[in-house]
Amino acid sequence: MVLTDTHTHQYYETDPVKREEQMQRCIANGIDRLFLPNVDPSSIELVFSLVKAYPENCFAMLGLHPCDIKANWRDELTIIQESIPQHKIYAIGEIGIDLYWDKSFFNEQVEAFRTQIGWAKALKLPIVIHCRDAFDEVYEVLQQENDENLRGIFHCFTGTSEQAQKIIALGFYLGIGGVVTYKNAGLDKIVQQIDLKHIVLETDSPYLTPVPHRGKPNESSYLIYVAQKVADLHQTDLETVASITTGNSKIVFGV
Repeated sequence: MVLTDTHTHQYYETDPVKREEQMQRCIANGIDRLFLPNVDPSSIELVFSLVKAYPENCFAMLGLHPCDIKANWRDELTIIQESIPQHKIYAIGEIGIDLYWDKSFFNEQVEAFRTQIGWAKALKLPIVIHCRDAFDEVYEVLQQENDENLRGIFHCFTGTSEQAQKIIALGFYLGIGGVVTYKNAGLDKIVQQIDLKHIVLETDSPYLTPVPHRGKPNESSYLIYVAQKVADLHQTDLETVASITTGNSKIVFGV
């Protein structure tokens, strides 16, 4: 059984002993593939440090997170863009729009999102989208940018059934994480209605820790709880969920 964490910031753990322990727990749980999005220029080195240490298990993507788009966003984008040819990456991400924390840079977030979609298309790479309190705004950009080269993952999907179908119709996968295990979130009912062929799994470690570890820092080894919950919702076994969702990840990332 091979499970794939399509979105983890496990590189935030920089202590080599703790990092090794985390990776060993991943492997023990069958989580052999970890996809790592950076968020800003300072996290690029962290991502590739983990990739270098575990080249068989870790795969990088690069992008500028919408929450990191401030007054100097153009300079930050330039740094990230210039680093792309120096590394092997499998997606542009995480990118998108976030109106939960700060709406003052909304126009800049949209422009940066469009710019990075352009990078992905030029490089024939998928995008990994961060969207918080901004579904309509993100969807509008995706509709405008939609063509045969636009594809990717809608990371940390927690929306409605209607929103899920809109994303699927664009050819995107839904990234399902720890929220599906939360009793009152309602995501379980949505995921139950979605064919597994449209789903990939993720932790967003160290955030959004699944039950039974909710309230503690998340890590990629906890993907096993997300996978088991999805299996329960679809009345199937863990191996089936692992096979289908890892297969989906291979389609989107090409590895």
